[in-house]
Amino acid sequence: MSTFKAPKGTYDLIPPESAKFLAVREAIAAPLRNSGYGYIETPGFENVELFARGVGESTDIVTKEMYAFETKGGDRLALRPEGTASVLRAALEANLHKLGNLPVKLWYSGSYYRYERPQKGRYRHFSQVGAEAIGAEDPALDAELIILADQAYRTLGLRSFRILLNSLGDKECRPVYRAALQDFLRGLDLDEETLRRADINPLRVLDDKRDDVQKQLVGAPLLRDYLCDACKAYHEEVRDLISAADVAFEDDPKLVRGLDYYTRTTFEFVHDGLGSQSAVGGGGRYDGLSEMLGGPALPSVGWALGVDRTVLALEAEGVELELPAATSVFAVPLGEEARRVLFAKVTELRKVGIAADFSYGAKGLKGAMKNANRSGARFTIVAGERDLAEGVVQLKDMESGEQAAVGVNEIVAELESRLG
Repeated sequence: MSTFKAPKGTYDLIPPESAKFLAVREAIAAPLRNSGYGYIETPGFENVELFARGVGESTDIVTKEMYAFETKGGDRLALRPEGTASVLRAALEANLHKLGNLPVKLWYSGSYYRYERPQKGRYRHFSQVGAEAIGAEDPALDAELIILADQAYRTLGLRSFRILLNSLGDKECRPVYRAALQDFLRGLDLDEETLRRADINPLRVLDDKRDDVQKQLVGAPLLRDYLCDACKAYHEEVRDLISAADVAFEDDPKLVRGLDYYTRTTFEFVHDGLGSQSAVGGGGRYDGLSEMLGGPALPSVGWALGVDRTVLALEAEGVELELPAATSVFAVPLGEEARRVLFAKVTELRKVGIAADFSYGAKGLKGAMKNANRSGARFTIVAGERDLAEGVVQLKDMESGEQAAVGVNEIVAELESRLG
């Protein structure tokens, strides 16, 4: 028993379960790679101020959940709690927006960190796949990202998820709504911290999960009633494009999400089989974030989908992913000459793309065949001195139990043919 355990609120990905997470990441990334998105990877920690400015100083993420620390050199850093601010920072630093083609389309995958009360579906260390389209204001981009996320989930076999959609307006119409909402909130019986939040960013109060707050919010003014003509037209085009792609969605006038940088289009993917932690991903447009970070005006849109939550959603629906076999062929040598010959054949099999493994260590036939069974291999190659003297190996089909002698020099081609 090890002295050490994984920190509270974290988890280890261990085979065979880890294969499921890899498959989910690949399924989410595949539509992005087919749509012009290039891969980007950013550091696991950034300057604290990047998130304070971008995510918002009034958000729970910055005020309560961010892992912040000071280095020996006096730098104030934070483990990244989300991906968008980091990706935009990296794009600006590399001047990707000056290379000619806008939008800059990027996708990423990685671990993120928030200090939260651990529970099923909510961890202090979690994994996301995200996508950002930087530098263009176009309803088609918003629609594209929603459609690609929907495609990824359906490719995985998910069906019982819903897409919630809203518009948060822009710098023209949101201030009017903001003032109306603040007037409404000041008339409620709210605690001091919530009233302070209402002064900084009243939309965040709409996202408060406490029942006593939500009951008081009945009758609150809705942003959709305050949208300017330009925002209404933009939102209608997003809705039309999504509908034309046969992607179902629900209008949710109270959807604001937990980050301050969103403007206009905002959306969330929820799965009702996950209980209180129903959101599996979400995103939206963030047209002013570049300027907040000291960059030029670069209207942008993006999303992040939770790998952990998606795996839980698959389990809630009883979806079993078709995962490739970790090992297709297992080699069992009997004797030193057989070890040399079969090790060479395993290497050849791997070179042609066949997943192959080898019985390492001084195991007898019985122990080696147990390992072959545990590996899940479809075929086992067994060879001893007599087999090699005859120029053959024994090929056993682990499903049917059938066994036949195959020439040593023909075994790779034979397995290529059988495994397709």
